[in-house]
Amino acid sequence: MCYTPLPVSVPPGRCPRCLFRLEHCLCPAVPRLETATRVILLRHHTERLRASNSGRLVHLALAGSVLRDVSGPGRRGLDLELGPDTWLVYPEGEPWSAPPAPRPRALVFLDATWHQARRMRQRLPALRGLPVLALATTGGAARMRKAPRPEQVSTIEAVAAALRLLEGGDVPDALEALFAAAVTRMRETGRGNVTGEG
Repeated sequence: MCYTPLPVSVPPGRCPRCLFRLEHCLCPAVPRLETATRVILLRHHTERLRASNSGRLVHLALAGSVLRDVSGPGRRGLDLELGPDTWLVYPEGEPWSAPPAPRPRALVFLDATWHQARRMRQRLPALRGLPVLALATTGGAARMRKAPRPEQVSTIEAVAAALRLLEGGDVPDALEALFAAAVTRMRETGRGNVTGEG
């Protein structure tokens, strides 16, 4: 598993892995999941130390997933080869109701706020020319962050929806259960339970 190391400035009292407060640590709820599709998460650098960042949870749960911090100081390019049959998951065009043929071998997700994701889409040369997989999504009632529109969902929900479309099986349900556990932990700390993204 490829993980961008966290800086040593993880706030005191927080788990260095999930970033939740130690008394609400989410790590015991994180499953270990296998997928045929490679999941690549391009995370905006400002998300690194946010407990509400759901891309981190995806990476902790999915074996073989890749997480890269981008768009920060000193990160001029993307040090990652995006091979053939790689698609970008992004809300552009008509949502797919059935898997593309041939099916993508890898999916790229922009793990950021919606404003940041739009800018990343424009500014990362590696994303240019990638085919786009748009999803039909609707966020649930309990959230960790606020989203501009109901159909805009968190990264972990987008990953679950994409894998449900491409692979089916139990992995999407397991990711959604992990997100629900994260929202519950967030609520226990006095946050969460809003219409959101993350």
